[in-house]
Amino acid sequence: MFGSLSTFLFASLKVGAVLMVFNEIRGLILAAPIIYGMYQAGGSLMALWLGFSSLAGIAISVIVPIIVAKRLNRLVAARAAA
Repeated sequence: MFGSLSTFLFASLKVGAVLMVFNEIRGLILAAPIIYGMYQAGGSLMALWLGFSSLAGIAISVIVPIIVAKRLNRLVAARAAA
């Protein structure tokens, strides 16, 4: 019983690591056009602000779901323990 559970957990960790790598690659793909656009604009203040806003939006779209998932996990764990 414990052998199959540990095998499942090990496989899950490997899949999670691969998914994290794919997420980082996705982030680079999303950020590349923004950084290139700032380079083409000569680094003007407007280009820097638009680039910062775009990258912040991408970061928020990744960070907020992680925070929400952690809070929901804590809520579910607290209700299960009660």
